[in-house]
Amino acid sequence: MQIDPGDLGAERIYRLMTGIVVPRPIAWVTSLSRTGVLNLAPFSAFTFVSQKPPMLAISVGRKGPDYKDTAHNILDTQEYVIHIADTPLMGAVHDSSVEHPPEVSEVEELKLETLPSERIKVRRLAAAPVAMECVFRQCLEFGEARSRLIVGEVVMFHIRDGLVNNGKVETAALDPIARIGGPRYARLGEIVTLGAVFQTPKSTD
Repeated sequence: MQIDPGDLGAERIYRLMTGIVVPRPIAWVTSLSRTGVLNLAPFSAFTFVSQKPPMLAISVGRKGPDYKDTAHNILDTQEYVIHIADTPLMGAVHDSSVEHPPEVSEVEELKLETLPSERIKVRRLAAAPVAMECVFRQCLEFGEARSRLIVGEVVMFHIRDGLVNNGKVETAALDPIARIGGPRYARLGEIVTLGAVFQTPKSTD
């Protein structure tokens, strides 16, 4: 079949793309409002864009006519934490996507324990196996919907003990969850290891 995106509205295109671009890692983001409310929301348009310095990108859409609280908070305070959630946190990740007024903290609503960060003011989630303290670096807007691609630099990694072996994360032990189309999530299936291929070294370290 062929589908011309010019014939579709934004919502129908969104449903198609979120079913095609799968599985997607989830950035579970805490951010702080100007008034001190700790916001929590998941974003599955998420990737890394640089390794030195380490930089991550999330795409934040709108909540009705306005941008989501996370975008406002990051641009206002310049700090946030991106977490990677594991299977036991799947329900909390899903529930944190419920849209609340800006004065409501999803962290408090879900009764999630937090810990202080090392380099920034935004607190991190105690239960997440990975938390990355980020400072805002760049924001780009795309498309008619003006989705905001927010890029931040990781200034501190927090990784659960036992997940890193010889400098590499044990993915099976991390047990990350991923987003697919609709209110559906996925776990890691079979992990296939292929032979190493030649690549030009990316650095000397």
